Parts: sequence; C-alpha cells; structure tokens
Amino acid sequence: MTRVVIVGCGVVGAAIAYELSLCPEFEVVVVDRQPPASGSSGAALGVAMGVISHKVQGRNWQLREQSLLRYPALIAELEAITGQQIQHNTQGILSLCFVAEELPRWRSLQAIRQQQGHTLDIWPPEQVAHHCPHLNLTNTVAGIYSPQDLQVNPTQLTQALVAAATLRGVRFHLGKPVVAFKIATDSAAPYCRAVLTSSQSFEADWVVLAAGLGTTALTENLGQATVLGPVLGQGLKLHLAQNLGNPDFQPVINGNDIHLVPLGAGDYWVGATVEFPTVSTPADGFALQPEAALLEAVWQGALAYCPALAQGTIIDRWFGLRPRPQAQAAPVIKPLEGYRNIWLATGHYRNGVLLAPATALTIRDHLLNG
Repeated sequence: MTRVVIVGCGVVGAAIAYELSLCPEFEVVVVDRQPPASGSSGAALGVAMGVISHKVQGRNWQLREQSLLRYPALIAELEAITGQQIQHNTQGILSLCFVAEELPRWRSLQAIRQQQGHTLDIWPPEQVAHHCPHLNLTNTVAGIYSPQDLQVNPTQLTQALVAAATLRGVRFHLGKPVVAFKIATDSAAPYCRAVLTSSQSFEADWVVLAAGLGTTALTENLGQATVLGPVLGQGLKLHLAQNLGNPDFQPVINGNDIHLVPLGAGDYWVGATVEFPTVSTPADGFALQPEAALLEAVWQGALAYCPALAQGTIIDRWFGLRPRPQAQAAPVIKPLEGYRNIWLATGHYRNGVLLAPATALTIRDHLLNG
C-alpha cells in the first residue's frame, strides 16, 4: 500500500481524500488543525463558473472543464454513499450584461464554447424578463446564460466528501495541527518520511499540502515557502416568504460580480466582497477585519438588479479569507521544489469549490504515476 498523508481538510483536501479512497493502491490519512470546511471553504458561495468564465484554453480552462464534467456523478455518488443530501443548483448561471461594448466579447466566447461542445446562450432583455420576472432590467443589455454551470453548498459538500472517504477507509485526524516533518536526506532528493503532530507521527510515501492559507507556514517549515496572501470576502443570507420570480427556474444570478444564490425555501445568499489587506503576514494570523461599508455596497448592488430582495429578512452575515498565491498563478498544483514526494494543492483563491474535483483527479493521477 502507498501511504498518503493529506494536510488540510477544506473542500480541496477532502476531495483529494475521497478520490484517492477509490483507488485500492492508497492508504490515506488526513490531518487538520480544524474541523472540515472551517476555513475559506466554509465561507464560500460555491458558485462554479466554468463555461461562463472567459478562460478558454490552457490549464485553468482544462481544470474548470474537468470539474464540471465530474460534478454530476460526484454529487450523486456522495449522496448515495452517505445518505446525505447536498444542496446544489443545476439550473445554471445567468450573468447580466450592463455594457453594450461587452457583447462582442460574449459572442466570441459563445462561438468558442460551441466549438468546445458547450452551450452558452445570449438572451435579449425581453427573454431575461420572461425567465426571471423579478429582475430589474432597466440597465441590462443582455443576459448570458450557462446551463452547464452549477452551484453547490461548500460545507455540505466537504462534509459529504469526508463522510464518504471515511466509509471507504480514510482516517481523519482533526484538531491536530502539524508541528513538523521527518525528512530523510539519504537520497538524491530529500523526501518526507512522516508528518508529525504534537501526539502522533504519520508515515508517508506521499504528502499533499492542501491547507489553504496554512500552507505558507508549512512550506516555510520545509525551507521552500509558498506565499499565499489572504483576500477577505463577505456575504449575507436572507429569507423571503417565497422564492423569487419563476419557482421552476431559479438559476444563480450574477450582476457586476455580485451573486444571488438560491438555496430553496425562500433562502438566498448574496455576495461576496473582495477585500485586499494593506498589510498581512502569516505571523499576524491574517487578522483582517471585514469592512461593513463594502458589504453594504454589495447589498445595494444586488438590490439594484433585484429590488424584490428588500422584502426579505437578513438572517446571517459571514466572512472568510481566501488563499491567493503571490507571484504565481492560482491554483498551485505542483511538487514542492526540492522534495521528491511532497505535492502542493492549494491557493485556489475564489475557485476552491469549482476546482476541487479537478484538483483531486490531478493529484490522484500524479500519485498513481509515481
């Protein structure tokens, strides 16, 4: 058996654990200092913008497409294995276009997606109004509709991945911060023989660091710092007496990068802000404070294209920190330089939920190929 130790139990680490659990070659342990989805995963909207994104080639598009292809079967598998229902929305994403000069770019993307075998519709305002009568379309020139994109509850998804992986033999050690690595240097390249917590040692043939913002401190410990900066995001949840608009068509709505996410039973998420710190280092614990004015601006932006939200009651506000790589592209999926058996699967920034399945498959394939 090949022993794999995964450090981090957000949606990415949990997805890797589950995909590896499907391979009899692997014996998998997951270690995290917190419960599942306690970091950025638990504060995400779970909007998977793949086909509707303007990424059309290269690694970033390939990962998005791979995730979108994996998601339908993945959710069905997890619900069947665990008996848990995962809130998810397969009615697509509708992005409102407010600037006529942007339409040629959307038409170009539409043609590319058609060549790639994906559907991307461009609706005139009248068609948007027919499907979504609750929207204010005064300034809308078109609606871009992607039926293949989806949304999934990040916390429920992560918990289901953990439950399914556990049933398949993965061992989770949570509330156990990693304090050190046992490194062997008796070969051409150093390798990690074990991952250490304060009370246990987990022997490893492979180590996968999927700890989000915590990855920086872990890689500093290994002498190869992978710097990830925090970007704070805020959102809110509200409840209305009934679902908005057409009860049979409840896609995710996006206008000016402000998302309205239907959750069912009259519940909606609205978000999220993008707040960059002025100064932050791992040493200060990324202690960033959300700015109320920025969340209010998001709320007012949502009201501008969906005034009916004013009839609802705000029942929750939340914020979280997203891991954004510094001096390299997101996400970071590669071997840790200088080590022959340590992989990085981190720094997904705003796309952790979208890219988790593809990241897990990428790591699985690399480990299977040695």
